[in-house]
This record gives sequence, structure tokens and C-alpha cells, in this order.
Amino acid sequence: MEPRLFGSSGVRGIVNEDLTPSLAADVGLAAATFSKAKKALVARDTRVSGLMLENALVSGLLGGGARVECLGVIPTPVLAFLTMTLKADVGFMITASHNPPQYNGIKIFGGDGMAYGETSQNKIEKTIDSRKFKLVDWRDVGEAESSDQAALYIERIQRDVKIHKEWHIVVDPGCGATYDLAPRIFMNLGCKVMMVNAQPDGFFPARSPEPNAESLEPLARIVREFGADAGIAYDGDGDRVSFIDEKGNFVDFDCALASYAGHVAKKTRTSIVVTNVEASMSFDKMVSARGGKVVRTKVGDVFVTEAIKRYGAVFGGEPCGAWIHPQYHYCPDGILSSVLFLKALENENKSLSEFVAEAPQYPTVRENVACSNNVKYQAVKEVEKNVKSTFPHFKDLSTIDGVRLTLLDGWVLVRASGTEPLIRLTVEGESLKAAKQIMSNGMRLVKNQVARMRN
Repeated sequence: MEPRLFGSSGVRGIVNEDLTPSLAADVGLAAATFSKAKKALVARDTRVSGLMLENALVSGLLGGGARVECLGVIPTPVLAFLTMTLKADVGFMITASHNPPQYNGIKIFGGDGMAYGETSQNKIEKTIDSRKFKLVDWRDVGEAESSDQAALYIERIQRDVKIHKEWHIVVDPGCGATYDLAPRIFMNLGCKVMMVNAQPDGFFPARSPEPNAESLEPLARIVREFGADAGIAYDGDGDRVSFIDEKGNFVDFDCALASYAGHVAKKTRTSIVVTNVEASMSFDKMVSARGGKVVRTKVGDVFVTEAIKRYGAVFGGEPCGAWIHPQYHYCPDGILSSVLFLKALENENKSLSEFVAEAPQYPTVRENVACSNNVKYQAVKEVEKNVKSTFPHFKDLSTIDGVRLTLLDGWVLVRASGTEPLIRLTVEGESLKAAKQIMSNGMRLVKNQVARMRN
């Protein structure tokens, strides 16, 4: 497969190596050419390269005749929400999400607030490759202005969500784009809020912009020491959320997702919820036990969002803290997810640890097999042809993203890495013994196939 400019999360790379100001200008001009946008919104996270790339991107949009509103530093989901609410033709978020500070990116949203999918991204990429930009006459060059519209997002949440308990929470924006809005919203909802790492800083000096168990160890200690009800942390652009329970324990991503999905299914009954092929089988068990149905997609929030819209689902999410609430908008939203999560605890009258304890947890095993980039995708296709003989008593086979086999005592997923010369195997089992046995069989199958292709 040829390397693509766009991935599932837009354009992303190391600043001034992969992502340069000239490329940002090309993206803006190509997007204006493709979308014929008259009104565009542009926002950024706190990264030090954000303003540089914003200026370049805006210049491309103006050259294509678009009128641009620059919204400053706001979270990605707020940009998506405002693109829809303000009836813009297109929205741009300059962010590399949870990646380190030397990275940045450009993610594009349509007027419906949905991130551009593969079809739209491919057309923009082809325009850039061919240099077939449509530059307007000098009289029609667009204009840019700064605008602060975040109050519309705050008002929507406060109108729809009422929290009655005075939750004591510790909010950790990690110096990212949620530094202002997240604590402000929780305080407006009547919570007692402590803030850590709430100063905007694109070097992310306090912790990694990825809010995982390791980077949130200081937050966990603070929650314990101050006796808070929960710790809430976000990634660099605020589309992901992580939780620390009242005991100071990091809440497993799959566990949080499955618990909340079960809560939504219980409220709506017979409704559809969406997740990707990598999510734990606890998701299925929590949802089906409450009358819901699960649809699984390729990995990537764009694919989850498309499935939510296609099937009329009531909720969707990935086990990285990216949750989508379609009754509000179609972008993963960390702030909204954390507000609705607290509301779910309140509705069920449970502490955070009690709420997530209902979701079963299963052992997960991961392994990689080295395989050159030029054959790794074909190798996975060959695995698909032979997987039934290795696992004859399977329950279900999915090939929407690699090969995923549901077994009596677990599941196995075989996928080609999108970034490295590897084939990745993920296994979850009813027990550790089952997981290890499934992995052993899966590794043997994949290694044999890779060896045949080398010969």
C-alpha cells in the first residue's frame, strides 16, 4: 500500500518534517477547492506549532475564496460541534491529539460535524498531488476574523444535563485544549473542582498528552490524598477521556466503555451501540444483557461515527476513551463524555468503582510478528483463508479490519500495522489459560504464513 497523506485522523506528522506550513496551505486550498466552502472554522490545541500552521492553513482557505472564523484554542469536539451549530461548510482542527509535542496535524470536519471519511480525504489528497487548485480572482479572496463561540457549547451541555450531587472531582487537562472549558463546565454544574495541569502549554511539561495509567499516576495520588470522588483527565485536544476512581485506581478503558455502554443500553432498550474490532467482549456482554445490540467497525473514530449514523445507534466508542454521543454531535468528546458519565453514576446511585465493577474483565494478550510492509496486508488475507482450519469451532468471523474470529472461550484479531512492518495479534480469553492457548495457535498460523510468503 502506498503511504497516504491522510490517515484515519486526518494529516499528522512531525512539524517541519512531515507537516510544514506549505503543506498546511495546500490542505486549506485543496479543501476549499473540494468543498467549495463559503464559511470555514479553524481551531487549534495548545501545541507550540499551532499558530504557525493555522496561519498557513487559513491563507490557503482565503486563496480558495472561503471566509474564515478563527476560534483560537478549543477542544476538537467543540470545533466539530460549532461547525454544525454555526452552519459552516467545513471545520479544521489543528491537533495531533494524544501524540507527543513535536507532532501536529489537521483534521477536517464537514458541515454536519462529522470528520471527513476516506472518500473526501482521498479527493483532497488527489487535488494536492495534481496541484489542480482553484484559486479565486483577487477580488474574491476571502476574509478571516477571530471569533469566540465556545459559550454555545457550554450552554448546550448545561441545558441538557443537570447534576444534583456536589461531586468532588480532580480535573487534569494535561496542559491541553480542555484547560479552560472542562473545569468551567463542571463548576457551572455545581461540582467541587480541583484542577491540576490546567495551564495551557504546548510542550506538555506536566505529563504525556496521552492520559493512560502510567501518565496519570500523579492524578491517582491526588484523588486518594484529597478523598475525591473521581479524577478526570483528557488528551491533548480533548476528544478522549480517562477516569480515576474514588480509591485512586485507574479505570481500565474497556471497563469504562463497557459500563457506560451497558448503562445507555439499559435506558434505551433494543437500541444499537457501536464499537471497534479491538474492544473487549465485555462490551458485548454488558450491552446484550440489557437488551441492546452491538455493531463493530474498523479501528478509528471516523468508522465508528459512520456506523452510528448508518445504523441509527444511540452511542459509540473506542477503548481509548473516545466516546461519541450522537444526540449532541458526531465527534468523540471527552468533556461531554465525562459529564454524562458522572450523570450515569448519579442516576444509578453508585460510586465510580461500583459502577465499573459490573463490567467483566478478561485477560488480554498481544504479540507482534515481523513482516515487511510490501507483503503484510497480503499475509493477513492469506491468514483469513486458513484461519478456519486452525480454529474450526469458531462462532463468528469478521474481516472488516483484519481478521477477527470469535471463539467459544475468547477471540483473536489479526491486523497489519498501519505504521510499522508488523502483523499484530490481539487475543482476549475467558481465562488467562484460554488466552494463551488462542495466542499460541494464532501465532503459529501467522508465522507459518509469513514464512511461506518469504519463500
